[in-house]
Amino acid sequence: FALAAPLAMLLPLSAHAAWPAGMRDACMAQCTPAAAQTIGEANAKKHCACGADELNKKFSSEEIKQLMDQQKAPPPQLVQKAQTAIAACKAQR
Repeated sequence: FALAAPLAMLLPLSAHAAWPAGMRDACMAQCTPAAAQTIGEANAKKHCACGADELNKKFSSEEIKQLMDQQKAPPPQLVQKAQTAIAACKAQR
């Protein structure tokens, strides 16, 4: 049990994995030009980086893959969760 307790405390941290290889760059490449149309290039880069960081903090690698899938739309509840996470970035502008 002495070893199990410290490992159990790490489980929530490991559930949120890093972006799958290349997907953060792909996200930034899609987000930045779209956001730049309304908030300018410099603010778009900051906003998109913030959104990517929020997704990294609050989503598993599998959830990020679902959000970024070009072939299949992600589940609506996952999109809502992502929009809520990214909304924190709007307040930082």
